[in-house]
Amino acid sequence: MSEEMFNAEKLYRATMTIAKSMLTKGLITAEEYTIIDTKMLEKYRPIFGTLLAHTSLTL
Repeated sequence: MSEEMFNAEKLYRATMTIAKSMLTKGLITAEEYTIIDTKMLEKYRPIFGTLLAHTSLTL
């Protein structure tokens, strides 16, 4: 994995951790979380993040 790929993965995961926290606190809806995830997948194109892209991370 190149440094660029590692950084993209790291930024995607950090962003989604924040988004998940916001969802848990009720600051955003599940729909908004899904939109954020979609946009961040497009922006960062993470290798491992795409493995979870079609998995619901919400209950």
